[in-house]
Amino acid sequence: MNAVVAHEISVIRDGRIALGKSSFSIPQNKITALIGPNGSGKSTLLHAIADLLPLASGELTILNQSVAAMKSQISYVFQHQVLSQQAPMTVQRMVEIGRWANKRPWDRFTKEDSSIVLEAMNRLNITDLAERQITQLSGGQLQRVFVAQGVAATHSILLLDEPLTGLDVTSAQIIDGLIHEEPTRGCTVVLTTHDIDEARAADHVLLLSGSVIASGHPRDVLTKENLENAYRLKSMHATTTDPFHFETDQH
Repeated sequence: MNAVVAHEISVIRDGRIALGKSSFSIPQNKITALIGPNGSGKSTLLHAIADLLPLASGELTILNQSVAAMKSQISYVFQHQVLSQQAPMTVQRMVEIGRWANKRPWDRFTKEDSSIVLEAMNRLNITDLAERQITQLSGGQLQRVFVAQGVAATHSILLLDEPLTGLDVTSAQIIDGLIHEEPTRGCTVVLTTHDIDEARAADHVLLLSGSVIASGHPRDVLTKENLENAYRLKSMHATTTDPFHFETDQH
C-alpha cells in the first residue's frame, strides 16, 4: 500500500508555481528521500503533503484519503525553527508541545502523554537535558529536541526537512538511527536531503528538479543520466571518488 499518491499535482508557493506537474507514489512504512538541487521543490512538496501549501492542480491523497482528513496523522519537523529568547522553555516542555498538537483546548495532559514524551526523549538521548533551557543547547542537541517533539506527536507519517544537515556526528547518528527505526513502528518517513549517500540508504527516492523527474528504488533513480538531468551537469564520470557512483554489487 502507498502512504502518499500524487496525480499531476502542481504546488503554489509565494504566488508562483514552485513545483511543476508531478505524479508519484510514496510507499507506506518505508523511508523516502527527496533529493535535488536548491530550489528544486523538495521543501515545497513536504509542505503540500502536510497541507501547508495549496495545490494549483491535480490530486494528492494520504492513505487513500484527502490530505485535510489525514492532517492529524502527519508530523512535520521543519528545517528552520524560530526560538523566542523572551519566552525560554525547557527541553521537556518543548517535547511536550508535540503531544498538544492534536489536543483540544479543554483536553488534559495524561499519564499516557507523559509516557510518550519520555520515550521520545529516551530515543533521542536527551533525557539528561530535560530541565535545560533550549536556548542553551548546541545545534545538534536542539535538532534532537525538535525531532523528539515530532515523534512525540501522534503520527503515521513523519516529514523531516534536511534532518541531518550540519549536525555533529553523535546527533546525526542518533537521528539517523531513529529514522530507520520509525518504519518498524508503523510510520512512513519522508525526508529531504542534499546527501547522495543519505538518499542511497532510503527505501525509495524522488528526484526533483522543478518537478519530480524520477521516482523509485535508489539504484534506479540515482543514475548518472538522471542526476546529470536534475543538476544540469554536462558530464559526470563514474569513479571511486564520484559521489553519485553506485557499486555494481550494492543492494
